[in-house]
Amino acid sequence: MIEAGILLLLCQLAGESLVRALDLPVPGPVLGAVFMLGFLAVRRGVPDTLGRTSHDLLANFSLLFVPAGTGIILHAARLEAEAVALIAALIGSTALTIAVAALVFVGVDRLANGKAPETSGEESA
Repeated sequence: MIEAGILLLLCQLAGESLVRALDLPVPGPVLGAVFMLGFLAVRRGVPDTLGRTSHDLLANFSLLFVPAGTGIILHAARLEAEAVALIAALIGSTALTIAVAALVFVGVDRLANGKAPETSGEESA
């Protein structure tokens, strides 16, 4: 289990170090996950210890939300005072995301000349 934890942390450290050294616009842990994916692809499988360690971490993942919940309770008065702005930002950003996703879809559809791949014509029941 210790070896798997060290491997996870080394991948994250490598990603974080590379991002900071090259000033890349990617989060370090994301690049570390890519390194881990490369390691697993080269190895052609997940080591048993890494699988067990990852499962244990994911089983306790909810504990990572405790600090966020504590912060919400700690700053409840401020959140209440700025509730209208926060709700407007949430609704506005959601609507903007949906609109941008729709426009990207339409653009990709136009690039593909509106042609969908041929289907066999059979519908599954």
